[in-house]
Amino acid sequence: MTQKKTTDITPANSNELSIQLSLSGLSFCIYNKFSNTVIALEHHSFSGERHPETITRNLGEHFEKNRSLQQPFKNVSVIHENELSAFVPKAMFREENLPGYLKFNVKILENDFIAHDSLKNHDLVNVYIPYMNVNNFLFERFGAFEYRHFSSVLVNALLNKAPWKKTACMFVHVQKEHFEIVVTNNRKLILYNTFSYTAREDFIYYILFTAAQLELDPEAFPVYLLGEIEEGDPLYDILYTYVRHVFFGENHCRFLFKEGLKQPGPHEDLVLLNSF
Repeated sequence: MTQKKTTDITPANSNELSIQLSLSGLSFCIYNKFSNTVIALEHHSFSGERHPETITRNLGEHFEKNRSLQQPFKNVSVIHENELSAFVPKAMFREENLPGYLKFNVKILENDFIAHDSLKNHDLVNVYIPYMNVNNFLFERFGAFEYRHFSSVLVNALLNKAPWKKTACMFVHVQKEHFEIVVTNNRKLILYNTFSYTAREDFIYYILFTAAQLELDPEAFPVYLLGEIEEGDPLYDILYTYVRHVFFGENHCRFLFKEGLKQPGPHEDLVLLNSF
């Protein structure tokens, strides 16, 4: 979706900003389209209480401290990361029924704004609740910008690159305290869900539970790992104990990186790097 405001952009500036926000922190990537180069890629955690009302305060503090965020940008993209979303087949989608798609798994407040993203190449619509206080904060700072839900970017990127096979593939995107499971079959979305975890036993339980619900054999289906996980990590080791075919996925990054900037691993930062 687009939040609109008339603003002047210097034609010579070709830097674009993609910023990903959750209750626990922010990540951002600055990309120079002219040189096809990533010039900044950072991740920051928020301290203190985690509540939608505190995001703008934390965000403001980071904008004041980080000079990279104080420049004008040709384009700004905002990615809202929360569990307040649901995918709907395009054929069943009706814009007047937005609350109905969320009411069974999301507590909708009276003043919540409900948005939706279209995954045009995959006949899907993602219905979600964005952080509107964040949108208003960034609207005042940058003017017009695009915003999407985290799961829209993740699922779209995975479907674009998933195998053309009539067998199920599971993608597990790992973050510090939660992870996402995306299951595809022949480039069709079978399942998307997000789970919180505090121990590796939680992690493997949700993966095996999802596999059982979809009647997937742990000896047969492949799991592709993305995000904050490496071979030898406790999460990796317990997964490899119970699932035979474990691989690392790819972020399919097509950009160069500024000299001296640490590049992410090939399975990391998929969402940010596929948001431009």
